Amino acid sequence: MLFGKTILITGVASGIGARTAELAGQMGADVIGVDVREPPERQASFVKGDISTPAGVAEIVRQLPMRIDALANVAGLSGNTGLKATLAVNFYGLRALSEAVAPRLREGGAVVNVASIAGYGWRANIERAKALTAIEGFPDAGLAAKHGLKDEEGYPLSKELLLLWTMRAAHQPLFKDRAIRVNAVSPGPVETPILKQFRAVLGDERVDSDITRVGRAGTAADIAPAILFLCSDGARWINGANLATDGGLEASVNAEVLGF
Repeated sequence: MLFGKTILITGVASGIGARTAELAGQMGADVIGVDVREPPERQASFVKGDISTPAGVAEIVRQLPMRIDALANVAGLSGNTGLKATLAVNFYGLRALSEAVAPRLREGGAVVNVASIAGYGWRANIERAKALTAIEGFPDAGLAAKHGLKDEEGYPLSKELLLLWTMRAAHQPLFKDRAIRVNAVSPGPVETPILKQFRAVLGDERVDSDITRVGRAGTAADIAPAILFLCSDGARWINGANLATDGGLEASVNAEVLGF
């Protein structure tokens, strides 16, 4: 279902992004990779770029072809670099790239955002999430003080915003008028190079508890097929959805929180 399609994938230098790019190529897609670092293995089409600033996003888009079938937003920070940097990459930069690429996505194309089980709390924090997603472009330096945000909230907050925006974007004219689907996948703990950083940010107890609930940590190979399914025409009637790719972690948390 991906043969002959052109898929733009961010974060291809390691982890989930690298495996997604590899699998997409094996399935017959033409892959354009984006990352701030060069991938260890040479890729046919690679754009070195940084989505954390408007200028960085513009430079990436300048180097892209005029027609793309899908965008997989995999790049992300663990939160260990602080609130501002984490939000800039994990949400505001990702959103800016998606909106800039939208005119190049074919009618019926797809955007897939890699969120996280860490964004589970968006419903409880809905007013904050609505206010922060309503900010256009990139926020100014006073964001943290204005909204009373702490550095340690950066990662879960970024994923809360991303999940809310995924649902909103699915119905925004920029995407909806051309039948471009916008969906998300939400992994639980995944064995990637930044898992140690997640432990430092979220704490060993939280990470170990999540792994224990489902029996093991996920792998990049567990997540990549879900991303590429949502990129494909096989998901043409899935829009504004969040696919939990977590071995049942969200189901376990729901059962505990909701008492069933």
